[in-house]
Amino acid sequence: MKTFKKVYVEIISVCNLACSFCPPTNRTKGIIKLEDFNRTLDQLKPHTKYIYLHVKGEPLMHPRIDQLLDAAHEKGFKVNITTNGTLIKKNREKLLGKPALRQINFSLHSFDGHEGSENREKYLGDILEFVREAKDDGVLISYRLWNLQNGQSTDIARRRNRETLEIIEKEYNLDYKIEEKVVPGGGVKVAQNVYLNQDHEFNWPSLLAPEDNGKGFCHALRSHAAILVDGTVVPCCLDGDGIIKLGNVNEQSFSDIVEGERATNIVEGFSNRVAVEELCRKCGFRQKFGM
Repeated sequence: MKTFKKVYVEIISVCNLACSFCPPTNRTKGIIKLEDFNRTLDQLKPHTKYIYLHVKGEPLMHPRIDQLLDAAHEKGFKVNITTNGTLIKKNREKLLGKPALRQINFSLHSFDGHEGSENREKYLGDILEFVREAKDDGVLISYRLWNLQNGQSTDIARRRNRETLEIIEKEYNLDYKIEEKVVPGGGVKVAQNVYLNQDHEFNWPSLLAPEDNGKGFCHALRSHAAILVDGTVVPCCLDGDGIIKLGNVNEQSFSDIVEGERATNIVEGFSNRVAVEELCRKCGFRQKFGM
């Protein structure tokens, strides 16, 4: 039986923001029903203990996020959530005290990535207020600033990041500037159970992107897989448009899908450092593992 470190389970495919770094999906908008979520978890039981409630979309827009967390706990799963943080105050009572909740990643770069954002202090204040309680419950917190530019960052970007980092530094009484400690692609611990990570702006893979020589490695279907809101299984969380459709958990078992011919070809290809799928040949992420 193939096992994974994690499986991404998309619970909603729509978002309340329109960030410059996150292209909208062309898929039909959807939201998972509780009974479908339970059926999916039953299929995942033999394969993983960790689920991540996102591929595309803002998970805190799901009106039954608390019930999804309860269902995950009942079936023995630990849950990670990645959110833009704008709805954290509204969902406070639905999240606090949930034993399934292992980690929350706050994509703080979404504030400046969304053209309509205003009032940075309130945005961060709501997040920090929630984190004060959540971290004491043992929930891991990751603040993400994934907006570094390849090459020289603009003065505007540096100034905006400094405004965000100053608020965090004040919250945790840091006697240093975070930029002095953190390196791109890495993180720094700012408090018990609380970390800040910075990285370069992420580029989603696209069939419209140029194709390279197809060499490289990826952990897709080796350490992780993803299930879109309509049940479609894809190799990883970067296939936000569901290009590499391996199967659908509403029509066949997850086990059969990840052991199927197309999935096996992807894994075997990367074992030989070859990307067999067109989308993979147009994805820069595998370059992180060397060509």
